[in-house]
Amino acid sequence: MMTTGPDGADTFLIEAGWGGAEIEPLPGDASFRRYFRVRHSRKGDAMLMHAPPPHEDTAPFLRAAKWLDANGLRAPLVYADEHSRGFVLLEDFGEVRMRDYLDQWPQDEGAIYAAAIDTLAQLHRLPPGPFNTYTLAEYQREVNLFVDWYCPAQGLYVDGKAWAEAWEQVLVPLLGRQRPGVTVLRDYHAENLMLVGGLDKQGLLDFQDALVGHPAYDLVSLLQDARRDVSPQLEAAMFDRYARTAGAGADFAADYARLGAQRNAKIVGIFVRLWKRDGKARYLDLIPRVWGLLERDLSHPALEPVARWFGANIPAALRQAGGGTWQV
Repeated sequence: MMTTGPDGADTFLIEAGWGGAEIEPLPGDASFRRYFRVRHSRKGDAMLMHAPPPHEDTAPFLRAAKWLDANGLRAPLVYADEHSRGFVLLEDFGEVRMRDYLDQWPQDEGAIYAAAIDTLAQLHRLPPGPFNTYTLAEYQREVNLFVDWYCPAQGLYVDGKAWAEAWEQVLVPLLGRQRPGVTVLRDYHAENLMLVGGLDKQGLLDFQDALVGHPAYDLVSLLQDARRDVSPQLEAAMFDRYARTAGAGADFAADYARLGAQRNAKIVGIFVRLWKRDGKARYLDLIPRVWGLLERDLSHPALEPVARWFGANIPAALRQAGGGTWQV
């Protein structure tokens, strides 16, 4: 007997051959997607994703999942889908997230991160997948979330034209180095990696926004994690492990800083948007960590134009307060 599920879930499960299953809601993420654990007396467990149109589109998720599985990576297998209603029935990876495991067993941190680095290197040895390119326009659109959401929330009137020009100076040099490119999952971090079948087996989640871009992007996502502290020592060790494995070039460290600053500025903007637009104030508590990472990236010489903009537009008191304080 089903308990709790979105409208249409019972019909979809019957059509998929999972009629009569129980549905257990799971905590939501930062999007309109919702997830449920489906328990069937004969078939076992599965995951039900509901990504309702027009807010969500299951097609990019399905394309990326099938490509990853076809190329030896561990994305959840797709059992059934109904695009028009936004339902996808997926393999259940269980409940052992990398983040949760390390909260309980921090002594395994080095081994777990090494496995995540090796999975990333495996992905990057593949020809890029059937995804759009991470263009300068997309990088700029993302960093504009900072001036569009963070700055107004702090009552700041900033020089948007100079912001765009500074980022163009910083990002143009790496564009040639992301050709032919690698598959960039864009949210490769400890809350989106599942431990399946052992500590060295990484199950991938949240890859529906995949693009073809620079290999440093997902490395930054993992090692400059918005939701979990990664020590500078571990970051350096895992950066070196990736660089050795992938044969990273002389400009890789600078590009890592470039994309770290780009990603962290974007995330600050997204977290403020989640508060102001969606009423999800809990993300504000994560901003000081992200801000600290952003400031560290800005100290790299490759970020000098953007660092100069911060000096001219963001008051020192806000920067010293980890992005400021918030009246929720």
